[in-house]
Amino acid sequence: MLSPELKAQIQGAYSRFLEAKGLKPRYGQRLMIAEVAKVLGAIKHNDEGQRDGEPAVVAVEAGTGTGKTVAYSLATIPIAKAAGKRLVIATATVALQEQIVHKDLPDLMRNSGLNFSFALAKGRGRYLCLSKLDMLLQEGQAQNATAQLFEEEGFKLDVDERSQKLFTQMIEKLAGNRWDGDRDAWPEALDDADWARLTTDHSQCTNRHCPNFQQCAFYKAREGMTKVDVIVTNHDMVLADLALGGGAVLPDPRETLYVFDEGHHLPDKAIGHFAHFTRLRSTADWLGQVEKNLTKLLAQHPLPGELGRLIEGVPELARELRTQQQFMFSACEQVADFRAGEDMEGRERPRHRFVGGLVPEHLRDMGLELKKGFAKLTDLFTRLTELLKEAMDGEASVGVASHQAEEWYPLFGSLLSRAQGNWELWTAFTVEDPEDSPPMARWLTLAESGAAYDIEVNASPILAAETLRRNLWNVAYGALVTSATLTALNSFDRYRMRAGLPKAAVTAVVPSPFHHADAGLLKVPDLRADPRDAAAHTAAIVRELPALVDGPRGTLVLFSSRKQMQDVFDGLDRDWRKRVLIQGNLSKQETLNKHKARVDDGEPSVLFGLASFAEGVDLPGAYCEHVVIAKIPFAVPDDPVEAALSEWIEARGGNPFMEIAVPDASLRLVQACGRLLRTESDRGTITLLDRRVVTQRYGKAILNALPPFRREIA
Repeated sequence: MLSPELKAQIQGAYSRFLEAKGLKPRYGQRLMIAEVAKVLGAIKHNDEGQRDGEPAVVAVEAGTGTGKTVAYSLATIPIAKAAGKRLVIATATVALQEQIVHKDLPDLMRNSGLNFSFALAKGRGRYLCLSKLDMLLQEGQAQNATAQLFEEEGFKLDVDERSQKLFTQMIEKLAGNRWDGDRDAWPEALDDADWARLTTDHSQCTNRHCPNFQQCAFYKAREGMTKVDVIVTNHDMVLADLALGGGAVLPDPRETLYVFDEGHHLPDKAIGHFAHFTRLRSTADWLGQVEKNLTKLLAQHPLPGELGRLIEGVPELARELRTQQQFMFSACEQVADFRAGEDMEGRERPRHRFVGGLVPEHLRDMGLELKKGFAKLTDLFTRLTELLKEAMDGEASVGVASHQAEEWYPLFGSLLSRAQGNWELWTAFTVEDPEDSPPMARWLTLAESGAAYDIEVNASPILAAETLRRNLWNVAYGALVTSATLTALNSFDRYRMRAGLPKAAVTAVVPSPFHHADAGLLKVPDLRADPRDAAAHTAAIVRELPALVDGPRGTLVLFSSRKQMQDVFDGLDRDWRKRVLIQGNLSKQETLNKHKARVDDGEPSVLFGLASFAEGVDLPGAYCEHVVIAKIPFAVPDDPVEAALSEWIEARGGNPFMEIAVPDASLRLVQACGRLLRTESDRGTITLLDRRVVTQRYGKAILNALPPFRREIA
């Protein structure tokens, strides 16, 4: 049970915060603080401070406007400190992460009377690698001859005038303490291609052997993290840490209280984390380069002992693997019947899916050979990087000087990383799925590769439930998951299944402060067109849309497919099109900025968007007075992971449409409706151009799960 002291501390901090800010308590916020404190403040532990008994997990759905960050921070910071644990707050997006670090936590520190320290934890890829910058600025010198051999590994050393200017600016700002090497703190947006040359990953980093280790931006930031009470990070970083066994980059899960904000993303992020892919043609080309480069390297540097013997073994193995890759490419070409299809973001992805995750026998046999070959290659590169580490430590018997080993290590590290990625893919592609658990989804994707095309081989888990249960919920000291959308059809069942929440997990829904019935109207007009007949439905939208959105200054029109979005746009009158901004022509941020500028100038502006505009887009007031939703957002039928999950449920006697498709669509529809009211003063209309919510059996459940707007149904 929550101790009286803790209870008083949390209540006192909340009262002080409200008073300092001149705010009234919000019912939903108070309820959320109480729910979180009740579960996480009552964790029993043994003499070593380890949690005793059942996993302590609480999931809270809290509508927009509740003030979630304040609620969970006020509850969890005192609880974590009292238990001697660290608090890790993880978000799905960088935007929320920055808001928590730069706005919410400083605000709490100033106004609640709570005393705590916090830091932002980002992956290595957000920080500059000083050694890479040095190397780029000294380009053309003899020491880089080795790196030139590995150009396609990202060690591209020719530096044009523009890059030279940027890199020099960076060195100057670092030297003058005006920049700390964090990509997000650089004053201008940095091009991904430029940044890729400046950063590194764990496979290429020489760690304490690096001459720049004392000044390293990443390690400095990590050092700062060991001393703070609260670490703010993202879901990917937590998952990466758990994949390494937990406690590698972040605190040990057993010593950690977690908060997963935007928690509805966690199951998909976890699936993505354990999914694998490789491109057959580009990997064959890479193997050709490896063979050529290492043969050249041996010619330039006759190497003694084990190091030389290991490197000598690589070209022949790479040659064999390359031939096998080419055979696999031909075999996949013959098997695949690539069907055109879009992913959720509307990108064209022609795919061939193996039904039930079952790969034809001959492909599996070839995959097993590739797995064997890449296992050998991974072993060779692992041993090579170990030897180079010994050489960096000054071990003379390796046969290369420590400065030479230091230069080679990132190169061989990147080769190891790619070989390992391929080994993991072929392992997942060929493994026999256990009978009683969900199979892997396996599929081929047609990919563009310069003038030619490539075939991408994919393998992915279809549920992350078991992974999250084993590595997170069962191990953590305690955890809170929160989001504005965790329930589907008014139940947590969907989330429990996908996130593998423990049986004992406590779930709660706290109300939003918005008065939906006063503030919003939900309209379902009769377009006299069935959304399942795409051509007729599109024609009806083209016909009705201009009249529907006449009046409001800012309108958001959401589509489930890029094709329909484009067809509606093309079908509209040319003059009317001028008020439309369509997703994909500019970056998301530029599109939103342009839309806001038009509304500020008193012009009507209409945004056309897909799934990524249906959540996480914040358009308060006049920026969005009308949300038009073209159809119930059922998942794209060609998503291979969802299709494999449906098959598995059906094979077990379930009904995938009612168990998966309808709850998922309901959740996406709630998210889309969430774009309308962003503040308590917002007013507006939602128009759903899909009458299946009233004509189909499942429609009523979808309709009743929406926020309680006034309704006008034709």
